[in-house]
Amino acid sequence: MVAVLHNIRSEHNVGSIFRTADAAGVQKIYLCGITPTPKDRFGRPVGKISKVALGAETYIPWEQVRSTARLLDKLREDGWTIVALEQCRQSVPLRDVRFSKKEQKKLAFIVGNEIKGLTPAILRRADEIVEIPMRGRKESLNVSVAFGIAIFSLIR
Repeated sequence: MVAVLHNIRSEHNVGSIFRTADAAGVQKIYLCGITPTPKDRFGRPVGKISKVALGAETYIPWEQVRSTARLLDKLREDGWTIVALEQCRQSVPLRDVRFSKKEQKKLAFIVGNEIKGLTPAILRRADEIVEIPMRGRKESLNVSVAFGIAIFSLIR
């Protein structure tokens, strides 16, 4: 499984996702659009990411990608199944989605911007759109928390 982070703004969220991705066995993380990377343009560690990731950012392979849409098109060409986490009319409850161990190896799991989520252009590229059912008054969770809940549900 690979993770795709689309326009995540917070370095803390990126660090948390790296740490959670390590725990879930994610093979690689794609940092798309404005998503900050674990190293700055001079190759120095980004402190906030390092602080939260606790070293996971040093050994989980990652790649900075400008266009999420082009990345998803390439992953699909290479046989990956695209699973997006977003609340929308087409989404299904996360608990209703299951992938075999074999299918999990070729899953590309994408989460989006803390405020805007995933764009319609990105959602159109998804094979499956899942959502975490919300029971309280709030309509969403922090992106790194949602990533953790969803990734562990997908690999159950």
